[in-house]
This record gives sequence, C-alpha cells and structure tokens, in this order.
Amino acid sequence: MQQPNQRGSYRQQQQGPSPMAIRTKKHQLDTNTYTRIAMGRVWRREWWYALIPFAVGLLPAIIWHSWWWLALSVGLTLLYVLFRSAQVTGMTQVEQSKPLFEKMAYEFDNKQIVLRRNEKEGMRLTWDMIGEVKREPAGYLLLLKTPELPDEIKGFKRWMARTFDAPIFVEVPDRIFNSGNDQKLFEAMLRRKSLLV
Repeated sequence: MQQPNQRGSYRQQQQGPSPMAIRTKKHQLDTNTYTRIAMGRVWRREWWYALIPFAVGLLPAIIWHSWWWLALSVGLTLLYVLFRSAQVTGMTQVEQSKPLFEKMAYEFDNKQIVLRRNEKEGMRLTWDMIGEVKREPAGYLLLLKTPELPDEIKGFKRWMARTFDAPIFVEVPDRIFNSGNDQKLFEAMLRRKSLLV
C-alpha cells in the first residue's frame, strides 16, 4: 500500500515476503559438493583446451624425433589440468564467494529469489540473473549468468577472465521443500520462465 509523504507524493512501504512465495527449509552448499559439480561442468565444457598444451609440446617432435617431446607434452597438459582445477577449487576460498556456502533458507516468487540467513539478513537474486536451471537426480541447479566485465578490463585480461571463469550456482535439493506441492509450484515457475532445461 502506498502512503502519502510530507510533500504530497507517494512512497512505497517496505515489502515483506510475498504471500505467494515458496519458502524452503535451510540448506548449506558443501564446498566438496560445489567442487565436484563445478569441476564436472568445467571439464565437460573445456576438455579440448587440454589438447592445446599437448599439441604445443609435440610440435618440436615434427623436426627432432624423441620421446622427450611426448613426455614434455604430457607434462604441459598435466600442468594445465592442475592449474584449471586449482582455479575452480580456489573459488571455495575466495571471500566474495563465502555467502554461497552459508546455511540459508530460500524464498522463490515471480520476481526474485531471496536467500535468507535469518529474518533480517539475506541476498536477493532476480530471475534474469539465472542463465539456466538443470534438473539433477536430487534437486535443481540454478546456474547464474556470467557477470559483465568492467570496461577497464581489456585485451588479453578480458579474454582470460571470460574464458577461465568458475561456474556459480545455487543448489536447491528436493529435500528442502516443505511439501511436494511446493516443489511442483517451483517447477511450474521455472517452466513459465523458460529456465528448466
């Protein structure tokens, strides 16, 4: 409801949770679960990147035939795989990603997703921040879109930041819904928004 303020115009009252919101029990994303899911997504998408250091290591073998070049190419590939895996695993240690691993209850309505630590503290995500939703055997993965990079980052740094990002997602297990009806409403909401793949 709008109320007039002193200047004769209207201001909106602070809105509490929507009465139509789907509320869940609290859930905490385990860092090992995040690492397992994120690593699987990264390597399904980027497996062929590991072929680049392998090919570069084998290039000298065209001119100088030796098994050492094969060993070098395998070593370079192993270094790349370790480096990329460390990037994904390091996401669990970064200060900015700490809220993803806290115990929170979720509220879903037509406008937004609210991740609540308690009644007063929480984080809001709008539905346009969600790129896609994957149905997993034990729940849903809400994959966030990659954020836009600032204009100050250009050239090689921009390419590196876009190419070697770590997936960010919200895990919504089936067990945190208060009822089967809530889960059906949530799935219907995802279908209406054309997010469920």
